[in-house]
Amino acid sequence: MDYSLAALKLFCGQLKDAAESPATTPPSTSAASSCSSATAAASSTLFGILFQRAWLQGVLVAAADVGIGERGRFVLDDGTGLVVLSLSKENQQHDDWAVGMYVMAVGQFVPRAGDIPLVKVHKMVNLSPHPDREAIWHLEVIEAYKLFYQSLPED
Repeated sequence: MDYSLAALKLFCGQLKDAAESPATTPPSTSAASSCSSATAAASSTLFGILFQRAWLQGVLVAAADVGIGERGRFVLDDGTGLVVLSLSKENQQHDDWAVGMYVMAVGQFVPRAGDIPLVKVHKMVNLSPHPDREAIWHLEVIEAYKLFYQSLPED
């Protein structure tokens, strides 16, 4: 994962427009940052911006057990679309996630053609106790779009 690429603040519905991008990161000689091509995170582009991680907020509307003894998949709905969240083992053990919670999730975006986008979550926070969380989030995404993602008009 290339942490020099920003985690884009997005609405769930915007992820359907993200396109897979060919690998553009130069190979590293550092043992700490080297990884095999099988474990390297793929990059995507949206609004002409290269990214690997998405920052989303919304309501957990469904939970799915992956297998016996496994849990950790939820469907997130923010009113613009749906995203499947796949929680890391740390997040699965850290909190009691439940349908109906309003959460913030940040993680690796995994494009899936013809299917609901997937985010492999590495950070999730329950924001349910905060009364104005949804309205503020919408303003944050709009501000990020206007400041960073929208093309500037030419002079």
